Amino acid sequence: MKQRLLVIALLLAAAALIAALVLVPRLNRSNVLTGYVEGEPLYLAAPVSGAVAQVYVQRGDRVQAGDRLFVVDPKQLDAQRQQAQAEVGAAEAQARDARKGLRPVELAVYDANIAAAEARARDAAADMRRVQPLVRKGIYAPARLDDVRAALQTANAQVVAARRQRDAAALGAREGQVQAADSRVAQAQAGLSAADARLSDLAPVAPSAGRVEDVFFQPGEWSIANQPILALLPDDRIKLRFFVPEQSLAAYRVGSMVSFACDGCAKGLSAKITFISPRPEFTPPIIYSREARDRLVYRVEARPSARLNPGQPVDVTPLGPDR
Repeated sequence: MKQRLLVIALLLAAAALIAALVLVPRLNRSNVLTGYVEGEPLYLAAPVSGAVAQVYVQRGDRVQAGDRLFVVDPKQLDAQRQQAQAEVGAAEAQARDARKGLRPVELAVYDANIAAAEARARDAAADMRRVQPLVRKGIYAPARLDDVRAALQTANAQVVAARRQRDAAALGAREGQVQAADSRVAQAQAGLSAADARLSDLAPVAPSAGRVEDVFFQPGEWSIANQPILALLPDDRIKLRFFVPEQSLAAYRVGSMVSFACDGCAKGLSAKITFISPRPEFTPPIIYSREARDRLVYRVEARPSARLNPGQPVDVTPLGPDR
């Protein structure tokens, strides 16, 4: 009898222990979601290799949008900019010259061509007047008159062509030179703009307000192209990351607001949800038993309204079904 009572007592104790192991963690479960603050820094670099000429910030400094950060030695690109600026000046001078019209020397060439053509036309007309009566008298054959008449027509056509060349040079052809000169000016100005852009890339400014997370190079050190010189953590790239149980996920939507708290922070902080992971974490996806579902969590990211430090733990107030 005593042995039977002992067995029953042991069974009851085992049942009580199992119930405690299962129920106590659920009863003691905190009504907050665990999370932390995460930051996504920007790594700023120069597009060309060169010595770091100046660093205007130090690790931990606060910067505002537009503040200077660093400068890579601009001597080489500055020389290219000066060359581009000189090309702009030369192209503009050519454009101004093209708009002045024909110069006296150019006009003299066309006038000389016209005078030569007119002289040949006069000679051809004189031959025509001399040969025509001789053909009528039978001294020359009629074919000689045809040759002289053709020579006169050719000479008159050359006079007309020379005059048209002069007019075209003064009008249409000059307009083409002006258009070409304007195109060269536009091309040179584009080269100058590109040189200015390359120079500005050597001295980038802060794209937004934030904190300098780290400085990798100091003045005098050589930096290769596209190698980060400093890391900037903008305020708008700091976010909360917390995890929501599977059974509560339906209450969370992108754009919803959540309340959170952290050690040493002001009360009443909130953050806007910007991302909800489409997949669960921390549990193999092939296990979907009733027990395993209690351990399924989904990563949620939210942008806080307050300035926080990455790595700082936070407690997020869960959303209810009506949220």
